[in-house]
Amino acid sequence: MRIAIVAVGRLGRSPEAELVRDYVTRAGATGKQLGLGPVEVIEVEPRKPGKMAEGEAILAALDDPLQTCLVACDERGEHWTSRQLAEKVGKWRDQGDRRLAFLIGGPDGHAPFILEEARQHLAFGPQTWPHALARVMLAEQIYRAVTILAGTPYHRN
Repeated sequence: MRIAIVAVGRLGRSPEAELVRDYVTRAGATGKQLGLGPVEVIEVEPRKPGKMAEGEAILAALDDPLQTCLVACDERGEHWTSRQLAEKVGKWRDQGDRRLAFLIGGPDGHAPFILEEARQHLAFGPQTWPHALARVMLAEQIYRAVTILAGTPYHRN
């Protein structure tokens, strides 16, 4: 199952971008034998401002959004432990999902149609996080989920 982080905006050459690259590379390498990966980051820049244009850009960036398990990162989403995330990723893979995409909207959140299309809504807790750090946290959690599924000692209880 291919995994993508689809995010509005570009990180450029920042420390956060470096961390995201590191975690997605590690996740792809570890997940290969598990049928997970590669993990990619897709940054989108809508041509117009606003949630609707951002949502359209997010879906346009996906090869086949109707055949992709969409997880919208949203402040009103569910709070999952790392193990719960790993269980969900493993379940989606085992159910035959070929692609999983975690969606990070713009500063005003997701368009309503993105939230409706998403299979799940994931929150990073009650705090508000800058988009750059949200990407780093998500990339690390994807890596952590893959290592949990692989049985490596990276995650400790």
